[in-house]
Amino acid sequence: MPDLFDVAAIGNAIVDVIAPCDDAFLTAEGLVKNSMQLIDETQAEQLYGRMAPGMETSGGSAGNTVAGVASFGGRAAYMGKVARDQLGDVFAHDMRAIGVAFDTAPLTGGAATARSLINVTPDGHRTMNTFLGASTELTPDDVDAAVIEGAKIVYLEGYLFDPSEARRAFAKAAGLARASGRLMAITLSDSFVVERHRAALLGFIETECDIVLANEAEVKALFETDDFDQAAAALASRTKVCAITRSEAGSLVFAGQAPHVIAAVPVEKVVDTTGAGDQYAAGFLLGLARGRSMDVCGRLGALAAAEVIGHYGPRPQVSLEALAKAEGLF
Repeated sequence: MPDLFDVAAIGNAIVDVIAPCDDAFLTAEGLVKNSMQLIDETQAEQLYGRMAPGMETSGGSAGNTVAGVASFGGRAAYMGKVARDQLGDVFAHDMRAIGVAFDTAPLTGGAATARSLINVTPDGHRTMNTFLGASTELTPDDVDAAVIEGAKIVYLEGYLFDPSEARRAFAKAAGLARASGRLMAITLSDSFVVERHRAALLGFIETECDIVLANEAEVKALFETDDFDQAAAALASRTKVCAITRSEAGSLVFAGQAPHVIAAVPVEKVVDTTGAGDQYAAGFLLGLARGRSMDVCGRLGALAAAEVIGHYGPRPQVSLEALAKAEGLF
């Protein structure tokens, strides 16, 4: 089958509500800084009512990544479940407006479209409380075989390990990708996800994945160690390719045991780290899809991450393709 897409992603379709806060607010609300926890609709309404005024933007980890792929000029597709409601319509419009193929049928008569309430402290760190809503209703029937079989890389987010039906969709996508000779990639998403599903994630990585993306906390959690070098080596030994981000310390990219050390791109001010890992994944995966070297893939990821942490919101505000060309990466 011809290559229709550089990257096709499956994830939780979520609208982000992003607001500034201080550390005292997090303490008062009993929130763990720089973490993600799941909440129900009532909790979402209550927390929303106590948050500072903010902004609403389409998000979701894998959704943000394909938005980045599109900003680089790549061909991207997305599968995720929204409800037939106002936020669902906004999400679908936002995806299609940036050139991402998005044809998943909306949920009718069930839970509302998912939303993530994101409180950002002055140091740029974000604390997420997520109501998954309709996104948990993603089923294997929502996985479009033609999209999976036509994508160079199929990208899945670790958050899908929480809802059982979504995990079945996850498995179907992996089977289709492997049968059609496509590359399978996964992001670990969050250290709390890793702790909930460590055995299942390790099994999936070892049997189904070609590419793994993670941050330092996630890879340490996966191998239950505080020794970063040990954790990184353990992941590298289980994958063809992996990239591990370390915030201002940059990232390590492995294709085999010898790491490529990628420097972080300096930014004038860190405003909001929401979407940093997602945009790193966008640059890294597009580089792989286009056959770039490991160093260039990592540099594309670092470039995209630097752009997104300089403003509020999880998606690029300027053309990543233009930035990459200016840096001589395209």
